Amino acid sequence: MNFEFGNFLAEQLRDIIDIDVIYTSASATIIKGQLIEGVDFGEMGLRNTLDRLPYKVEILSLRPKAVLRFRNPTRPVLFRIPWLNIVLFLLTLVSTIVVGSGFEQTNAFSDPRMFIEDPWRIIKAGMPFSFSLLGILLFHEFGHYIVSRKHGVDVSLPYFIPAPTMIGTMGAVIRSKSPFITRKQLFDVGAAGPIGGLLVAIPAIIWGLAHPRFIPEVQDMSGLVMLGDSLLFSLIDKLVAVQAPPGYMALLHPVAFAGWVGLLVTMLNLLPIGQLDGGHILYAMFGKAQHKIALGAIAGLLMLSFLWTGWIVWAILGIVMRPAHPPTVMDELPLDKKRKMLGYLCIVIFILCFIPAPISLN
Repeated sequence: MNFEFGNFLAEQLRDIIDIDVIYTSASATIIKGQLIEGVDFGEMGLRNTLDRLPYKVEILSLRPKAVLRFRNPTRPVLFRIPWLNIVLFLLTLVSTIVVGSGFEQTNAFSDPRMFIEDPWRIIKAGMPFSFSLLGILLFHEFGHYIVSRKHGVDVSLPYFIPAPTMIGTMGAVIRSKSPFITRKQLFDVGAAGPIGGLLVAIPAIIWGLAHPRFIPEVQDMSGLVMLGDSLLFSLIDKLVAVQAPPGYMALLHPVAFAGWVGLLVTMLNLLPIGQLDGGHILYAMFGKAQHKIALGAIAGLLMLSFLWTGWIVWAILGIVMRPAHPPTVMDELPLDKKRKMLGYLCIVIFILCFIPAPISLN
């Protein structure tokens, strides 16, 4: 349907615009091309022609290329409750609570009767980790969502992914339904997620490290899961961590662990590959040079796999999702200096959050 609408518009505008490309999405059709010689180059002249078409249109640009956005003709749609998003979120809430309860020595999997006989014990024990982690993910994803809506980008609500992992989830994703118009738009959407997530992750780490759990020292540490430190986590640890009493050792509070996961998620999303947040930011800053940076990043991940085999998975994902970021509609418009400075800050954030070997066995 949208493809046919695009062809119809192209036929109506062929005497006005030499069309380069037509972008179609669920909500809009975007036409980009050069105004034909002899046609009035003023917006008023073009508007007079467009007014004859019974469709809502926005003139996004006239120079160097004309860019027009038409809202697709659709039937009025009543508000629909996003049941799939809600169900996935609730399942993720349950899975993270159950996993989080294990960090408080309430392992429901070793005693399944607890789910029926004392579910409140599981919920109470798992809430600190679950609420902290979901808060970080919500701020990350809704950072993308709110900025996307502000820029007129058609996106879905976040889809949370419950999973039987050590954190009870595989994160959350947002599906974009329309192309990015400018690098400015692309940059704002890409940077909003990591910055939003950090606004919750850093306070969670500070609070959690200030409230450790102390247990008697264990002589045999073999078989324990060890978490790698990023520069940012180590810095916060030096500033706020509480010293363990003699003969005791500190266990990481579940809230601090959720913050640690938040830094890991931020770092992974800032990898300069394809449609990841880092790919958005780097393409907005450097254009097609992002492709070479992405290939270098994938090569670096393969080398780091000698420290942590999980990097192989991310290198493969980087290749599958295509390292190069697609161009924006008005790709010829460069990014402004203020956003480039913020982009360099995002690169610093990536370095501060980077963990060479996130997880290992002692």
